[in-house]
Amino acid sequence: MENLLSLSFDYLSSFDGVKIRKGLRQLEGLLAQICLSRATTAAERRRSMAIDGVAKSRPKDLASLSEDPAFREFFKLQEGFEWNVAIRLISCLERLLGKGSNGQNDLLLVSTLDLLRGVLLIHPPSRSLFAREIYMNLLLDLLDPSSCPAVQSSAVLTLVTALLEQPSITRCFENLDGLLTVTSLFKNRGTSREVKLKLVEFLYFYLMPEIPYAGRDAANSHGGLHRSPSKASRLGSGGPERRDCEEGTRTTNEKQSLLGRYLNNVEDLVEDLKETAPFGTSFG
Repeated sequence: MENLLSLSFDYLSSFDGVKIRKGLRQLEGLLAQICLSRATTAAERRRSMAIDGVAKSRPKDLASLSEDPAFREFFKLQEGFEWNVAIRLISCLERLLGKGSNGQNDLLLVSTLDLLRGVLLIHPPSRSLFAREIYMNLLLDLLDPSSCPAVQSSAVLTLVTALLEQPSITRCFENLDGLLTVTSLFKNRGTSREVKLKLVEFLYFYLMPEIPYAGRDAANSHGGLHRSPSKASRLGSGGPERRDCEEGTRTTNEKQSLLGRYLNNVEDLVEDLKETAPFGTSFG
C-alpha cells in the first residue's frame, strides 16, 4: 500500500494536469478496493446483473469495513504525515488554485475536492488539518464568485465534511469570516441556483447543535479506529500541531446571532430546522 500511495503522491505533486489526473485515479482506485466489495457468488453476480445490467461493486457496511485488514492498514497509515492522503490533496488544491480558472483545471479541482471529501469521511481525524487557518482559507478561496459553479458546489460539500462534528474547526471558519464568504456568495446575483441551494443546505447544517467527534460513543464502536490525542496533534506538521482556532461549542441560538449579522430572516431558517429536522437531529 505504501508503494501505491508513494506513486500517487508523486503524480499529485506535479504541475502537469495529466499526471495529476493519473494520481487522483490511482488514489480513487485504492479507496474503491478498500470500501467496495464485489459479488463473490454466482447468485450475487446474477442478482447484480438483473438489477443494474452489469456486475457492480457494492459498498461495504461500516461494521465489516472496520474489521477489514486493508482498511485498518490504510487508517493506520493516515496517522502520520508521510502517508496522509488529505494533506497531499490539500497541497494539490493549492497548486491548482494558483493556475487560475479554465475548463481542465476546474475539472481537476472538482475531482480533487470529491476525493478529499471521501478521505475525510473514511478518516475523520484528518479533518483536524482544517484547524489551520491556511487550509481553511483555501476552502474559502474556492467559494470566490469567480469560481465556476461546479467548483463552488464541491467546495461547499467539502466544507461541510471538514466541519462535521468538529466545533473547534467551526470556530476557525467563523474567525476567518467564513459566514461572510458564504452569505456573500449566496446574495451574489451571479451565483447559480444550484450553488445557492447548496449554500442553504450548508446554513441548515451550520445552525445544527454541535456534537464533538471525540465525545461520541459511536466513535468507539467501530473497532477503535481513531487516533489518540497525541497522534492527532502530530498530523500534518511533523510535530505538535499549531491550532489556529479556539475550542468550545456554540448553541444554535448563538450561531443564529452570528449569522444574523450577514443575513436577514435567520430565525425562519432556525424554525424550519426545528420543525423538519432535515438531518435527523432533535433540538429538544
